[in-house]
Amino acid sequence: MNPSTWFVNWHNNPSAEARLFLFPYAGGGPAVFGKWAADLPDTFEMWTVHYPGRGSRHNEPPIKQIDSLAEQLSHAILSQLDKPFIFFGHSLGGLVAFELTRQLRQQNLPRPTILFVSACGAPHLPDPHAPIHALPEAEFLKSLEQLNGIPPEILHQPEVMQLLLPIVRADFEAIEGYVYSAEVPALDCPIVAFGGLDDPRVSRERIEGWALHTVSPFKSQYFPGDHFFLNTAREAVIASFTSELMAAYAKD
Repeated sequence: MNPSTWFVNWHNNPSAEARLFLFPYAGGGPAVFGKWAADLPDTFEMWTVHYPGRGSRHNEPPIKQIDSLAEQLSHAILSQLDKPFIFFGHSLGGLVAFELTRQLRQQNLPRPTILFVSACGAPHLPDPHAPIHALPEAEFLKSLEQLNGIPPEILHQPEVMQLLLPIVRADFEAIEGYVYSAEVPALDCPIVAFGGLDDPRVSRERIEGWALHTVSPFKSQYFPGDHFFLNTAREAVIASFTSELMAAYAKD
């Protein structure tokens, strides 16, 4: 396994005191967080997780199981654990970051200083929505359009969507096929959960449910917007994210 294929470094800073690992949502690649680098403090080095099946990894099949994705990441990230680090995952990325944190603990490796989960329901609570990954193309596209996760100009480009759809289907299959294991104890790192005030997929109850998954402090915060408030309220999200980071490292 080549670790360099799994991460994109947007902010090369060897003197950084900590690393930020950002986990994209379904269908997303490293570019999802491309605009974040300029707005984050220079004391942190920013890395985005690069899932198989997209971008420069388009020749690799997408991974359709969260556990498998987390397990492979747990090996790829080993060389990056020599400094304190933080995980931030949005939607699919939240589940991947959560399971990766559990994998690291199982292997007795360092864990994130803080785990941020965004637009991601607590794993022990069932998703009330019917699965969409196996829907016929027209219905699948309609479901994606309702989520506002794919810009209209892309949704209406058939040639682009034909390339994107298999990736998005695989990612939704990973989310919808995820099975939470309650046998693993709660994490020992703080969890901060971000939610959208008008998110049709992830309710406030499912955001607040993350409190059960840590024995350390838990905090939730809500932003204007739907499931993709990460994009529409980006400045507010980054400001809150940065505030939490600075507070955490000011205590050290």
